[in-house]
Amino acid sequence: MLFQSFRLNDQITLNNRVVMAPLTRRRAENSALAVDNTIALYYKQRVSAGLIISEGSQISPQAYGYTNTPGCFTSSQIERWKKVTHEVHKAKGKIFLQLWHVGPFSHIDLQPDNLPPLSASPVVPAGQVLTPEGRKNYGSSRSMSEEDIHRTVMDFANAAQNALISGFDGVEIHGAHAYVIDQFIMDGTNQRKDQFGGSIENRSRFLFMVIEEILKTVPANRVGLRLSPKAVKGDMGDSQPLKTYGYIVDKLNDYGLAYLHLSEMMSGEERLQQNNHSIVPYYRKIYQGNLISCGGHTYLSAADMLDKSQADMIAFGKPYISNPDLVDRMRNDFPLQPYDKDTFYHGGKKGYVDYPFYKNTEKNR
Repeated sequence: MLFQSFRLNDQITLNNRVVMAPLTRRRAENSALAVDNTIALYYKQRVSAGLIISEGSQISPQAYGYTNTPGCFTSSQIERWKKVTHEVHKAKGKIFLQLWHVGPFSHIDLQPDNLPPLSASPVVPAGQVLTPEGRKNYGSSRSMSEEDIHRTVMDFANAAQNALISGFDGVEIHGAHAYVIDQFIMDGTNQRKDQFGGSIENRSRFLFMVIEEILKTVPANRVGLRLSPKAVKGDMGDSQPLKTYGYIVDKLNDYGLAYLHLSEMMSGEERLQQNNHSIVPYYRKIYQGNLISCGGHTYLSAADMLDKSQADMIAFGKPYISNPDLVDRMRNDFPLQPYDKDTFYHGGKKGYVDYPFYKNTEKNR
């Protein structure tokens, strides 16, 4: 089933059920937060995936926190993204743009007017962030005012429109991994006392405002959502994740989105264990639309999940870094190339667009 075509919606049929997961590679031009020809080549090389989900793309200057990551809020950025979508479509591929707001995972040195980064409530993430003056500890974020919330909702909607102008086949809302939307959802990070805090209905209000604003101008079947009920950052989390995200997933049935993308931090070994504690089957019973499972998948775990109808598509992340022809390798049982962690982020072409295709490797032997 993994290599069979899949009808995502009435307008889009995918060549297979393999999804290239969004992968932050930090190769964009830092001054303009824009992609270039090398990034266009990177995505073109990986077009064998039925669906490519782009790296996270900032929706606004306030959404920025990781150096050399692209945006989709200026005319220059839109024009640059057109090169990517053109190359992918020329190769008969499909690509969605992931809409990203990092929330507290930023720094005053990276924010407009040197203000603390935005979040549901003030939090101090663990670890460090790269700034123009080198690595620094994360500082405290500031609680978003209602004005901040409504502006950010509009930023998501504007970036979604920009994505379609750029030629993307759709957009994915990044609601996972403790970034700004997830900060509102989780009771471990949302300490608000207003209409955006307290009950799960209130804590999910921001997410559904974002969805509904985007759907005013973008067809629902071209909008996906990524959630990570089980995978969070550091000590951030929710006290009742099954209940919390179960409520959200059930309500998503009312929107007719292109898909729900569930991200889990699992290794390949964990996936292959008989009781791997994946949360995907639980939400499969709730969600009625297309479901993507992501995290630690091998060909065997992907095939097993599809055979059991626990998901409709399977996303692969790190294997796509070093195997641009991942679909062909899995289909023909060719060996996978190992990836080089030292070249995951920043840098140029090394470890980015220089991984060989299997057929080219064979020719050189």
